Amino acid sequence: MPDFKAPRSGEVVIDLPDNYDAGIYFIGKIHTPWKTTSDCPKGSWARDEGGVTTLEIFPRFAAGLKDMTLLSHAIALYWLHQAQRNLIEQLPSHLTVPRGVFALRSPVRPNPIGLAVVEILGCEGRNLRVRNMDCVDGTPLIDLKPYFASTDSVPHATRP
Repeated sequence: MPDFKAPRSGEVVIDLPDNYDAGIYFIGKIHTPWKTTSDCPKGSWARDEGGVTTLEIFPRFAAGLKDMTLLSHAIALYWLHQAQRNLIEQLPSHLTVPRGVFALRSPVRPNPIGLAVVEILGCEGRNLRVRNMDCVDGTPLIDLKPYFASTDSVPHATRP
């Protein structure tokens, strides 16, 4: 496990369980222009950065790309493999008081799963070209799902 920063004042660290509850299969690898986590755009700012990302699907899962170009957008789920996992309350730089990890989009969480609604630009063999990713080059891809504005968008949702 990599070395992580010491918690900020007010942040809470927990001991993680000894064992995992489930296993997953990485279906591919994400190739982005960003080499370190500090290079990555933050959340929705990824749309403004304009970086084109390639989702390289591993050969055994490549048939799952069939018909992806019929979609304009998809939901990408990915494993933020460089993220710290033991903070349960965090103090993001844009806030003055800590928040519980489940009230934040931070990659630092017990299960560092990233989620992005990506714009599909094209598919060539096992490579799906997309826009709107915010992770480092080489991030493992967990899954892809179609994005449906009719069911995935909640216009009246609120946030603090």
